[in-house]
Amino acid sequence: MADFNIDDTVDITDVVCPVTFVKAKVALEELDDGQILSIKMNDGEPVQNVPRSIKEEGHQILKLINNEDGTYNLIVKKVGD
Repeated sequence: MADFNIDDTVDITDVVCPVTFVKAKVALEELDDGQILSIKMNDGEPVQNVPRSIKEEGHQILKLINNEDGTYNLIVKKVGD
């Protein structure tokens, strides 16, 4: 993750869809435009749905990192309106 200066992180491994996206969206809303959020999530539905939903909100997906333990880190850049 040295490629990015992570401004904040959120761990959504303890929640299930659709709450996963809600928690990720709230964390993004707390950032300033251009800041970078790392979202830790479980494999499966979150990995399929959260990146798509965040992209639909207009934010930039920078990287999806497989942690090799059943979780992923999604690196997202907040894009303003």
